[in-house]
Amino acid sequence: MPVDAYEKGTTMHATKGDWLVVESAVLDRPSRKGLILEVEGPDGSPPFLVRWADNGHEGLIFPGPDAHVAPDGGPS
Repeated sequence: MPVDAYEKGTTMHATKGDWLVVESAVLDRPSRKGLILEVEGPDGSPPFLVRWADNGHEGLIFPGPDAHVAPDGGPS
């Protein structure tokens, strides 16, 4: 089950191997999915080092409220 970002004061948490899914605010644009390579926060919180599935680029990200973490079984 996805974990919603910043739900009523809570912070998103992830582990290495989880997927970060960023939902699109535009109907004709797909959501973006990235494999979490590293979790920089001390308790599993952001920032996350992510490799994006659509282009292979890697970057450090602080996810916004349009993102959620999917378990390491694959993006949802």
